Formats: sequence, C-alpha cells, structure tokens
Amino acid sequence: MKTHNTCLYKLFPLILFLLPPYIFPQKAGELALGTRKYEDYQTPQFCGTSCHTDIYQQWKQSMMSQAYTHEWDEVEYFKLAIPHAEKDAKVAGVKAGCNGCHAPVSFLVGDVPPPKPEFNSRANEGVSCDVCHTVTGFEGDTPYNFNFISSPGKIKYGPRGGTNSPEHQTVKSDFLSTGEFCGTCHNEMSPFGVWVKSTHLEWKEGPYSKQGVTCQQCHMTYAEGKSASMGITYPDVRQHLFHGAHDNGKIAGTIELRIHPDINEVEPGEKVKFTVALFNQKTGHKFPSGSVEDRIVWMHVEAVDAKGNIYHLKVDKKGFAGEEYTIGTDVLAYQDMGIALNEPNFKGVQRDGIPVGDRIFRMPYFDPQGRMTIQQWNTASLGVDYRIGPRETKIETFSFNLPDNIAPGALKVTAVLNYQKLMKPVADFLGVPDEAEIVVVNKHSTQIQILP
Repeated sequence: MKTHNTCLYKLFPLILFLLPPYIFPQKAGELALGTRKYEDYQTPQFCGTSCHTDIYQQWKQSMMSQAYTHEWDEVEYFKLAIPHAEKDAKVAGVKAGCNGCHAPVSFLVGDVPPPKPEFNSRANEGVSCDVCHTVTGFEGDTPYNFNFISSPGKIKYGPRGGTNSPEHQTVKSDFLSTGEFCGTCHNEMSPFGVWVKSTHLEWKEGPYSKQGVTCQQCHMTYAEGKSASMGITYPDVRQHLFHGAHDNGKIAGTIELRIHPDINEVEPGEKVKFTVALFNQKTGHKFPSGSVEDRIVWMHVEAVDAKGNIYHLKVDKKGFAGEEYTIGTDVLAYQDMGIALNEPNFKGVQRDGIPVGDRIFRMPYFDPQGRMTIQQWNTASLGVDYRIGPRETKIETFSFNLPDNIAPGALKVTAVLNYQKLMKPVADFLGVPDEAEIVVVNKHSTQIQILP
C-alpha cells in the first residue's frame, strides 16, 4: 500500500470501496456503495463562502467543478454509458464507476446513478474541495481508476501544515503535489484491461517527470496571494483553475509548426514538396491526451496562387501499420453506439468530419468487434499511437503537382493544426455541437514563386 502517513494502514477496510467494480468481483463493487454519507464531506459552497473565497471562484469556472454537469459528460453517461452497462455484463461497472472521478462523493455514498444535473443534487459538485483535500494516498503500485484513499473529517490535507482554522486542522501532504495524486483519475483502464486514459503514465515515461516537473506546475500554477481570506500572504499559492484540454488558451501554441518548400522557384506542371515540422513544446504528456477516443487533432495544408485559386494538399503517406486511421477519410465508424441506442443495425456516423487527406494525430480505440469506438468503457484494443509526445518532433510532407494552368507569381502555402474536443459528426449526432468547436493550435505559411 502506498501511503504518506503510517496511520493510513489502519484505513485498509476503506480501500475496497474506493476501487471500481470491474477490478474486484462485482460483490466487492456493490459493497462499495453506501459506505459514506453526504454529511461526511463539506460542500464547496461552505468552503468558498466561509474562508477560501478566491480559490472557490477559481474552482467554480474550472472543469473540476463541471465534472458531472458538463453537457458532453452528461450525454455520454446517460445516453450511452448507462444504457450500455445495463445491456452488457462486461461493462456493467461503468454505471457506478464513471462517478468515481466525475461525482466522487455520490459514488462513495452509493448514489449511483446520481440524479441528472437538472435536479441540482450534490453530484453537481463534481470534484469538490473536500474530495481532493481529504485524499491521503492511493492503493497499489499504480494510480488509476480512482484508487485514491479518502479520509474525510476535520483534518484537511494541503501543501502546508500547522495552520488551523475554526473549521479544520491543516496537515501538510507531499502526496497532493505529486503526479500520482492526479493519476488516480487521469489514468483509466477499461473492463478489457486496456489503458484508455494514461495522461499520468505518459508524463511518467516522458522527459518532464525525470526533471521533477509535475502536473501541478503546469495545471496549478502558483502566485503570491492568500489561500484563505483571513490568512497570511504566501509567495506560492496554487491557482485552482486547472487549465487543460477544455481551455482554448491552454491548447493554443501547444505545438510549434513550421513549413518549408524543397525549391523556391518552379514552373507549372512540376512537382514541389513541402515539409512540415511539428514540435510539442508545451505538454508534459502526449498531445492530445486524456479522452483520446473523443479528441481529434489534424493538420490541413492549402496553397493559394496569385489569382486566389485554392488547392488542398494531401499528406504523403508513410506506410506504417495503421496509418489509415491517421489520415482523414469519408468512412463510417462508432457503430457500437447502437447498443445503447437500441439500434442493433446502427451503421455509425462519419469517422473524422475533416477534409479527406489531412493528417490526424490520434490513437484509435477499438471495440470487441474491432470497430473504432468513442466509448472508452467498450474499448478492447488500441490502434497505432500517432500522437505527438512531449518534446517530440514529427515531420510530415505534402507533395504538390502544380497544375499547368496555375497562376504565375507568388504561391502561398499554409499549414494549420486544428483541435476539436469531439469529432463534429459525433457531436452533431449526439446533440452537443459546441464540443466540435475548432481551435487553431498553430499555423505557419511559406511561399514559392511560380514562373511564367
């Protein structure tokens, strides 16, 4: 058992109920439900209105506070996950298990599935103050599937100790500053034993963890201020904004992108090759990460001649296994949504929803029948991992056979790297179009001269 206080060994009976139902036999999962009470955990409103006013306001606009109420999470859970879990015993644990990270207090009290967000239950608190600040360690060797140890009470754990308030005692916890703390929810294994979320593991295997750069240093930056309104001023108060995959400002500039030609002057009818270098200069894990089954990152390259004619350049194929999933195409996928939708002959929706021939940086997920899926709980295998690792540079080429009638003069060629939280065909089909907002990660242009 990994703990950070020897007294935690006394908490072993609490461990079983913190692990998802599909890790232990179903009976153990059932015993997990109802072992806590809502009154064991303070509401975030109590923390925010009594002392931690500024941190509370930060948390309110973060995805931590919206872990249960966010529209796409609601649709995915109630429209896909629960109906699927009720039809397939292999994935039955997802009905309770999703809440281990999205509504952890409701999971601990056995309130699963919780009421929908419109009913304003305590599930709407998402990942609240008292959830994180009562975690004392995790069970096992690897943090994943919410295997954190929760010890609610008058002791709150944080980056500092020895400061008491009228409401609680504060104890310093080194664990809360580690990547392993984040990994208890940002690593996830499917019922089929597949890592469907591995953000912490990607960081651990990458260069930043070896240099001691943790998740919190990027996603919980610190500044001078007060952690409590009546407290003293510290030079390093952690911000609770948790900027990440849902924040356009965090996404922008993640990848440095540069394009250059192999020749500067060319005649109509000839061939020119453009090379694009993409460098992951910003993330300590792969990009994209997290819910990789949903997210899509792709590069679109266009050429515009002197008369304004637009030409779409398709990526040159490299020939590696599984490359077909990394190039935009017009095919159907995600047929396993038909299980939840009661449509056994569901033909699926468009796989990508981007221009055919664009390069995609993704890792495809496959269901037990080998079909591409967005349902992480139904993921039985993974395809080629063509994401961009931390400090990795990928090289892509685009060959362009110039038309005989192309306009002489300057030909401007622009490469744009785009990001969506959810593929547009899926977002439109499930009624969450805002999730398909296109965010420009980066772009760069070059030009050549077309000789008359």
